[in-house]
Amino acid sequence: MLLTIEKALILRTASLFETTPDEVLAQVARLVEEVHLQAGESVFQKGDFGDSLYIIVEGKVRVHDRDVFFNYLQDRDLFGEMAVLEPEPRSASVTAETDTHLLRLGRDALFELIDARPEVAHGIIRGLSGHLRNRLQDITSLRDQLDQLQTDA
Repeated sequence: MLLTIEKALILRTASLFETTPDEVLAQVARLVEEVHLQAGESVFQKGDFGDSLYIIVEGKVRVHDRDVFFNYLQDRDLFGEMAVLEPEPRSASVTAETDTHLLRLGRDALFELIDARPEVAHGIIRGLSGHLRNRLQDITSLRDQLDQLQTDA
């Protein structure tokens, strides 16, 4: 089990919380839950209802849709951020590639925090913008890979 201060330090490294004041990070740290997964264990499946975001404390996960690989995420990466804001079915599956330690922040806890400390929303908006930019780069990369496969065929 991590101490609250250790959780706060980990949260500080996540893009959604990098500009969040220390006293607010301490509040967030008290709200997150630790999740431990063994290699091969699923975090969630595509189509599952989503209401949480995750920050990787240690380990590596694979983002995929069945056999189609999208991305690897590892220490201090964040995922599930869209579902925490708007509960929709998950758009991809996430599976632990190695033994993995996560911090999980649920939607209700996050919204209570945003209501109490609106500055948290500013950091989330900034962080989501960066994540959206990265996902667009992923799409471009996948499109390039598909084009190359079609050219080679």
